[in-house]
This record gives sequence, structure tokens and C-alpha cells, in this order.
Amino acid sequence: MTKDVVIIPTYNEKENITAIINAVFSQQHDFHILIIDDGSPDGTANIVKDMMTKYTDELFLIERQGKQGLGTAYLTGFKWALEHGYDYVFEMDADFSHDPDDLIRLLDACVDEGADLAIGSRYVSGVNVVNWPMGRVLMSYFASVYVRLVTGMDIKDTTAGFKCYSRKVLEAIDLDNVHLKGYGFQIEMKFTTWKLGFKIKEVPIIFTDRKQGSSKMSGGIFNEAVWGVIGMKLRSLFHTYKRGGRA
Repeated sequence: MTKDVVIIPTYNEKENITAIINAVFSQQHDFHILIIDDGSPDGTANIVKDMMTKYTDELFLIERQGKQGLGTAYLTGFKWALEHGYDYVFEMDADFSHDPDDLIRLLDACVDEGADLAIGSRYVSGVNVVNWPMGRVLMSYFASVYVRLVTGMDIKDTTAGFKCYSRKVLEAIDLDNVHLKGYGFQIEMKFTTWKLGFKIKEVPIIFTDRKQGSSKMSGGIFNEAVWGVIGMKLRSLFHTYKRGGRA
């Protein structure tokens, strides 16, 4: 039995947090959960603390001051997961856009099929997005096309945020040297994993837009991803990628 943790960053997710935690713990696998809350003024962290009295050995919380960005939240979680000896580390949203039932499918892609990184992909088998405006679907889809053209990665959903990393991938990446901190972070982590020669598998999922709470996506976040990809590609030309070294 592997030791696995699901990292869920939160900011103002009081409408979803109880349900998403219960949904993960209802899976037929012993997942642990690490919530990383960026000072949610709506009391998200307090709800998690109450639930920790029930899930004393499975649910953990890191509280940070203010909104510090998605990438820094995951980097904090990755370091925590490595320190605590987890074999597989997941990224997942709190708002049910990622189906907790798919956690097992991502884990199986790693454990049974040998992937080092499994990606819950919206675009590997067509376009599987529910309840998004067409403009946002097109923006997301063509952002991935753009990233593929710039980087050369054969990944259909380059901006996906539902993922399972094997421990050895996170150990091989210099987490202190990840440059992009917004949604571009998702691209950079995949790109570095790919450049290091790890096996990546896309697992088809259906992505459903949140029903509760408000989206954290903004034009600024999108622009950071677009322009950040060019800088990332240029930096890669001057780096030698090797496992255990700087990337």
C-alpha cells in the first residue's frame, strides 16, 4: 500500500471544503489530505480545523498569510509531502471541478502503468469540459496548443491542475528554482518533468466548472502563463536537465 497525499490549496472555499474533504476520504483508498489555506477571510481554515478533530491522522492544514499564489502553495505542499515520506502526491482543486473519484485512476496510471506523472486531462480525448463559457473553453484549449508549439511537449492539456506525481519526480526537480507562480506553474512543472525524461501519462477526465464559490481565474493569471512560457523556453536553452540537479 502506497502512502499518498492530496494537496488542496484554498482561498474562500467555505461552501466546498467540507464536502470535498469527505469525498476524498470516502474513496476506496487511504488518501491523506493537506489543505493549504491562504488566509481565507471566510473561515475556510476554521472549518478544516474542526474536521481535523475527526480525521486526526489523515487531515492536515498549513495556514499562510494572505494570497501568495497557486504555485507557491503547491511548492509548500510538495516540500511538506517529501518531508513526511509520501510516495505519491496529488494536486486537486477544492471546488469539485476535479472529480475525487478520478484520484484512483490517476494513482493507477502511476502504480499499475508506470507513469511518473499522471495528468487528469480535459483534452486528450476531445474537449471534456462542462459548464464553461465557450470563450473560456477556447482560451484554455488554444493555450495548450500554444504551449505545445513553444515547448515541443506532446501533452494535450498543458495547463491541467489535476495531477499525481511520484515522489521521485518531486525529488528530481529543484523546487526552489521554479519560476512561474500562477497558472504558469502548472506548465513549468510539466515541462521540467518532461525535460528530465520522466514518463508522463494523460488520463481522460471530465472537468466540471464549480457550482459553489467564485473562480480565481483572471486575465492577469492567463497573461502570466502565456508570456511566462516564452521565458521558460528561453531559460531551458541554457540549462542541462539531469535528475537530482538544477532544472
